[in-house]
Amino acid sequence: MCMEPDPRTIRRENAREPAWSDLADNPFRADRDRIVVSPFFPRLGGVTQVVSAAGSGLLHNRLTHSLKVAQVARAISERLLSSVDSAELIGKLGGLDPDVAEAAALAHDLGHPPFGHLGEQVLDRIARHRFSLPDGFEGNAQTFRIITTTDVRGPAAVGLDLTAAVRAAVLKYPWARLHWPDPHPAAMRIPPRGAAEPDEAPGTGSSKFSAYCTELDDVVAARRPFAGRIEPWQQTVEASVMDTADDLAYAIHDIQDFHRIGVLQHAPVAAELGEWLDHAVELAGLDNATLAAQIRRPGRSLAQLRRRMHAKDAWIVDDDAFAHAVSRIRAELVDGLLGEPFDGSIEAEQATAAFSARWTHRLVDGVIVLPSPSTRAGHVSLRTAQWHEVQVLKFVHRRFVLLRPELALHQRGQASLLTTLVDALDAWLADRDEVSRLPRRLYDLVELAQSEFEGLARNAPELLVGATGEPVAGADAIRGLARGRAVIDFVSSLTDKQAVSLLEALSGRSGQPWSDSFVL
Repeated sequence: MCMEPDPRTIRRENAREPAWSDLADNPFRADRDRIVVSPFFPRLGGVTQVVSAAGSGLLHNRLTHSLKVAQVARAISERLLSSVDSAELIGKLGGLDPDVAEAAALAHDLGHPPFGHLGEQVLDRIARHRFSLPDGFEGNAQTFRIITTTDVRGPAAVGLDLTAAVRAAVLKYPWARLHWPDPHPAAMRIPPRGAAEPDEAPGTGSSKFSAYCTELDDVVAARRPFAGRIEPWQQTVEASVMDTADDLAYAIHDIQDFHRIGVLQHAPVAAELGEWLDHAVELAGLDNATLAAQIRRPGRSLAQLRRRMHAKDAWIVDDDAFAHAVSRIRAELVDGLLGEPFDGSIEAEQATAAFSARWTHRLVDGVIVLPSPSTRAGHVSLRTAQWHEVQVLKFVHRRFVLLRPELALHQRGQASLLTTLVDALDAWLADRDEVSRLPRRLYDLVELAQSEFEGLARNAPELLVGATGEPVAGADAIRGLARGRAVIDFVSSLTDKQAVSLLEALSGRSGQPWSDSFVL
């Protein structure tokens, strides 16, 4: 008697010859293998996490971050499945396989461009304003495009041909920027995290999304096995595990990095947390205008964080839990880890490792499964205490690292570099005399995008309507979209160093006549 295949294990295309990894008994482990051997995965070693790690060896890059997220995702999965009650609820919600969660964690940053989130913002602006791409650029959507479209695992393949479960687990934000699904999650009374429009760019669609209009058929197919188990806008359990693991790794490991290189200093962090703890009631009584005017004074930024949490996450925010979180982090991070400068000694290494292990264990131990979560949360979430601790740890990172003027100066140069590189590649594509001399990868990406947009124009023209409401029509407009998407695909697949080297070559500043350093 033939049994129906598990819909979670169905691959994007079933008719292909199996790769060596398909011989494994577990199709989800085969997916993990495909992700790891993809050329897009090792490139993450040269992509910025927060600042460029070139020559340092101390800072996390996107590769080491992804490996740690995978480690945390597996730990969370195994912990949840060890509980009978959690396992029963997980089964009703569509299932949880540690290999799926780990594979999704390994893949989750594949689409990040050179120079991290700064590169993401620059390419999005260019994609929307210069090339009129309705979707712009988004790192999560680029990840999904890579695993379903632009990566190849064999001569006839498109994408990595992953199982439905792993593809669905990569969808951290399972909607498109503007017009899918209908109604769009952004229209909900309390939109899911990332679904609402960004305050700084109204009218541009969701600030976070996991698929471009060209990959929506893959989204539908990947999520089909979960229909009726979770809401259309909700993450699968495995995606929720990956998302939670990403948050935990980010909160802990970036703080480690900047302690190691001396950027995260004891005095300013201690002053901020200590001032708030000593004057919490007084700071709570300030009106918003006064608080904003005093924002450079210690304690004010933390008071502002507390207000934002009340405004956005009333479903879980608790003032006592917030105060306990600030107090714990002052004791363990400020007075503990930051109390002694990192000098490379055995004692300093041991203190850093102990901090990481202790906090990873504490946060993983706080992970729970919720049967009916807030629209702002996934089915996998944190207990109240740990949730607040993560918010405070992320605050420390943002306030005392990301907002430093030195980093802003560094990033302005990177933004200029990416803009100039896109301009140079676009000009090369527009030069009819140079068509036969284009990098083959770029030429292939143009052809791929051309066929995709032509198909959408025929079958789903409503998806080619930009934020202005104007439809994209005509052969010239389609060619323009294809060229823009191809340039964005190409540039986003480079490492930091490759982007610099390619611009030097295009600017005539490189003495090397050819190189494979920027070819995937």
